[in-house]
Amino acid sequence: MSNILDYFIHAFTHLRRDSKNGGAPHKPILLLAIIHEYELGHIPDHKIYISPELTHSFSLFWNQLVTTAHDPRFTLPFFHLTGEKGNWWQLMPNVGCELWIENAGSMRSFGNLSAAVAYAMIDINLATLLLNQESRNILKQVLLKTYFPHKTLQQDSFEQDNYFAQLKNDIYEPSIAYKSKLEDLKKNLDPETYQIEVYNRGTIFRREVVKIYDATCAMSGLSVSASFSISMVDACHIIPFAIGFDNTLSNGIALCPNLHRAFDRGLIAVNDHYEIIISKSFKENRESDYSFYQLEGKNIVLPQQTAYQPALENFAWHRENVFKR
Repeated sequence: MSNILDYFIHAFTHLRRDSKNGGAPHKPILLLAIIHEYELGHIPDHKIYISPELTHSFSLFWNQLVTTAHDPRFTLPFFHLTGEKGNWWQLMPNVGCELWIENAGSMRSFGNLSAAVAYAMIDINLATLLLNQESRNILKQVLLKTYFPHKTLQQDSFEQDNYFAQLKNDIYEPSIAYKSKLEDLKKNLDPETYQIEVYNRGTIFRREVVKIYDATCAMSGLSVSASFSISMVDACHIIPFAIGFDNTLSNGIALCPNLHRAFDRGLIAVNDHYEIIISKSFKENRESDYSFYQLEGKNIVLPQQTAYQPALENFAWHRENVFKR
């Protein structure tokens, strides 16, 4: 194991970087953020997902350690670590994006990166090192000493950070307040940072909607519990985010994937009494145990707290603009 540690110490201290302005800090910062996520237990194996926690840790380390005029773009190192010797960082594409991630030019924006990449897969030996506190600390200190020798991390800034608490609070706010906050962010943030902010907020929305519905589909009642991380329901926007820019709970409902797709395509809707209505514009096998028809007239399952329930005016918008009568 010591030979493996020596190998990655060498790899971490000989990262391929642009030499301008003292050397690009992006890759060391991303690796420090990944180590931090392993420390917190957010990464359990050799798969590195593009998560709100990782993008925010990247931002925290950047703000503490980087004083040069480099552009703090998360996208750059996440993609370009694929160029390191030894192939210890590989990008796993989403279905249909296999050729997309081979084109460096298409991976220059966070929106493209998050759409094309499912996760990065690191060498299993490196993951083993990062899951071990002692070797993890060694690699962390190596990065700090090599690339930021005159900087000191302020641990208090990590402990006092309330970024995620604020994101969660925002989705419980009225829709108007949420939209106003997003508009302000768009005005004040650069495009890359704004894309990350929208991505993070969307992820928190999906997590919280599934949570308040207890991982249960509001229409079918489907719920799956397992000892491993799995959910059979999605967080569905009633008014699409691209139209309403609304990630508040009043614009969300938990649906299993087939009903989510049917809702988004206007085959299913909800009336002013929270009852399911079915479009007459399609045919289905009504003898099937999984027929949509058998849901017609049933009430959707609502969160117990009234404040968390979906807004009837959002369902009315969906019936008017999406539902196929």
